[in-house]
Amino acid sequence: MKRELFEQDHEDFRASVRAFITKHITPNLERWDADGLIDRDAWKAAGEAGLLGIAVPGEFGGGDNPDFRFRIVQMEEFARVGANSFNAGTSVQDDLVIPYLVDLGTQAQKQRWLPALCEGTAVGALALTEPGAGSDLQGIRTTAIRDGDDWVLQGSKIFITNGIAADVVIVLAKTEPAAGARGMSLFVVPSDSPGFRRGRKLEKLGLRSNDTAELFFDDLRLSSESVLGEVGRGFVHVMERLPRERMSIAATAVAAAMAAFDWTRGFCFDRHAFGQAIGDFQATRFTLAEIATDLDAGISFLDRATLLLNQGELSAVDAAKAKYWLSDLHNKIVDRCLQLHGGYGYMLEYPIARAYADARILPIFGGTNEIMKEIIGRDIAARATSS
Repeated sequence: MKRELFEQDHEDFRASVRAFITKHITPNLERWDADGLIDRDAWKAAGEAGLLGIAVPGEFGGGDNPDFRFRIVQMEEFARVGANSFNAGTSVQDDLVIPYLVDLGTQAQKQRWLPALCEGTAVGALALTEPGAGSDLQGIRTTAIRDGDDWVLQGSKIFITNGIAADVVIVLAKTEPAAGARGMSLFVVPSDSPGFRRGRKLEKLGLRSNDTAELFFDDLRLSSESVLGEVGRGFVHVMERLPRERMSIAATAVAAAMAAFDWTRGFCFDRHAFGQAIGDFQATRFTLAEIATDLDAGISFLDRATLLLNQGELSAVDAAKAKYWLSDLHNKIVDRCLQLHGGYGYMLEYPIARAYADARILPIFGGTNEIMKEIIGRDIAARATSS
């Protein structure tokens, strides 16, 4: 099926992304996985290549282009070589941290952090999840209490992507604990602040070279200039930006599924058994046909949602549908692709094995897929009640 999402500018950009990957990413993938950490030089190289902060206004060092299709090109190219960990880190930077600063930051906050994030000389993280509060953000316990003109941050976060490397962390905390969702605020926290402490670099099933950490805030004092957005509207600010995060996950899912299918198709016609390519057996061909059809449907779904996002018309419900269905589809496709590799699919030297482990987190983070179904179901119920 011909894909009409991309224009010539996107394909020209794809060529530059491939050149960057060939030089800076593929030679280092195995070492990064072994180390459990991506070199800071790779972040700086990505910044120099114009791959970070594409949507950031030019006055702050960005590409001044909010077209999400350029981000999808990056995801597809990273997935093509199995660089899912690097994709995860840069997605947090570009699709989570940077939009918060662009949309909500003061001029001083933008001037301090956006140029460095675009250059790759700074790495950002978003700290929402806590040991007792994952998809239910209203259950967080981290607090920020006023002390004169300052705020004192106390608490901890867990499962924070880029947590070890981060130079700046956007933190959600309760500023009026009795007020529920109306009593939360966001803060911009430099990682060199006294009272900021990193815990363990967590050992994960997949995305092995992307660092994920526990973070602790021990009586960390922040000035009033550290508030991001409006005091008391932190929960609302997060909810408003979740569609972008969920679209990032959906796009990652499709990119990774496309890569898995490409590897598998090649394997099936290179690998021989019983005197012929395994792709020539009817059972294999039927499986490949099913995967190809599922993938076409997923690509069409993503492309439609991407155009809606670019037009500012993608609803939270639409984003939940894309995140849930496409991340589930991704896991289904990768599982079937691994099966077609036989015993080789279980070997980590084959990219499909690493992709299988990397895929499992997508239905979990950004709000579990069960939460996505609840969002969709509530919308269905509300429409039924109002009609």
